[in-house]
Amino acid sequence: MARTLRVLAQLTGWACVAIGLSHVALGNAAIPGAGSAGATVDSWGRFMGAAFAGYGIAWLWAARQRPVPARAVQLLAAVFLLGGVGRLISLAVHGWPHWFQVALTVLELVLPPVFFWLAHAEERAVARTVTAPATPAA
Repeated sequence: MARTLRVLAQLTGWACVAIGLSHVALGNAAIPGAGSAGATVDSWGRFMGAAFAGYGIAWLWAARQRPVPARAVQLLAAVFLLGGVGRLISLAVHGWPHWFQVALTVLELVLPPVFFWLAHAEERAVARTVTAPATPAA
């Protein structure tokens, strides 16, 4: 479980860093259907890209810890889930976005429960290790 959590957190972190930096570099061109959205949306998107890259760095930090800190993973996964909920609200208010945004919404709603489960399993495994009685030397 620990290895799965670490690898999935690393993949999430690198994906967020890459996506965030692409938004900083490309602005509106990084958002399907937003190419002509104007300077305000471009500015906002580039700023949010930097924040998203920072979010990815937080995932990478968590993945490098031994053991992976369950609380940090749970908080990062909660932010991920909140993003998916935000997309659902947008869908309800404004209708269906570009198909790629729909695919991202699915990931943002499916992956957080996986992270919650893996983090909980890691937390229990660490607790068992800490509370296990020492084996006497023979």
